[in-house]
Amino acid sequence: MPASPEDTLAPPAAPHPLRTRSFRLLFTGRTLSLLGDAAIPAALALAVLQATGSTAALALVLGCAMVPKLLLLPVGGVVGDRFDARTVALTTDAVRCVTQLVVGVQLLGGTPSLAVLAVAEALGGAAGAFAMPTVSPLVKGTVAAASLHRANAAMGVSQSATRLAGPALAGSLVLTVGAGWAFVLDAASFAASALLLTAVRVERIRIPRRSLRADLAEGWQEVRSRDWYWTSLIGHSAWNGAAAVLMTLGPAIALQHLGGAGTWVVLLQTGAVGFLLGALLADRVSPRRPVLAANLGLATYALPLVLLAAAAPAPVTIAAYGIAQAGLGFLSPVWQTAVQRAVPAHALARVTSYDWLLSLAAMPLGYALAPLAASAWGPEVPLLAAAVVVGGCCLGTALVPGVRRFR
Repeated sequence: MPASPEDTLAPPAAPHPLRTRSFRLLFTGRTLSLLGDAAIPAALALAVLQATGSTAALALVLGCAMVPKLLLLPVGGVVGDRFDARTVALTTDAVRCVTQLVVGVQLLGGTPSLAVLAVAEALGGAAGAFAMPTVSPLVKGTVAAASLHRANAAMGVSQSATRLAGPALAGSLVLTVGAGWAFVLDAASFAASALLLTAVRVERIRIPRRSLRADLAEGWQEVRSRDWYWTSLIGHSAWNGAAAVLMTLGPAIALQHLGGAGTWVVLLQTGAVGFLLGALLADRVSPRRPVLAANLGLATYALPLVLLAAAAPAPVTIAAYGIAQAGLGFLSPVWQTAVQRAVPAHALARVTSYDWLLSLAAMPLGYALAPLAASAWGPEVPLLAAAVVVGGCCLGTALVPGVRRFR
């Protein structure tokens, strides 16, 4: 299928998007909320385990945050296209500010209610389903078309930097003043983001009012009409499933064969550094075939999976994980720019929501299957299987005409 003009990238030179006031405000608010969010996973795990002593309780809270997000993502995409993306993002920031503040107050009180924590995280997860599809329309609506690539690269650098700083911030707060303050900080970050969004000016695309079913069907048609898009989503979904396998089985292998918990911490931090370097590279490089290059970079995730299965020396495995995460850091801005340029603005939030849905849905599957397969055949089998799947799906996109021709 020959590439259409809308599926061709040829960005002219343009000033850096951070010189644009609206994008600068969006970037600042997004960075603040990402920093607060990056501190939450570690703080939540420690807080729930300290309060209940139960991993089942932690699984319940995490599930309450994930399930509503998965169920509502397509609806969130429709809302993001049908209404002003800025207003939707501002509202969801306000909701998540309240939910995180409730969790923080519960934890600071010393006797948190598991039911209150679960409900708050469920409401926060539901709000996230409406917030996530708005990011791409907000970026596209605040910068010129020629600046999209650098804008997405800046967002990628911000994401990777907060991933580095967030866990350290969480550890400092948990060890000094308590996990509750991490949630108070996250609530404050959402409040600041909402305040900054009130000053952002976004180009708004109006679409005709139709039924929810018609809007969902149109969004899906935009996905399936582009072979480069839906085949790449298969690779992205495989990557997330493989990441869940690695995150489930990797810590135990590190403890038993690679030198202990310190090795696992170093591996994760090396991955965060790799992600940052990949995002920085994306800011400097504009590949002629961006979707193909990004998918090939994503296939490098097979390397640490194979090395973990083989119990390879720790330095080799750590280096491979850093390279794999660099591939992800490079993909994120390149992929987002490709989608923003190729997909009509009136359908961008819906298309993005399907991307998130397929990617996130693979993670619970990986979390569930990895321990079952490991108990039956040993950890080597699921790790190698995940390596074959992610490598095959990502490399296989090179066979798709639309992927090769997308420039």
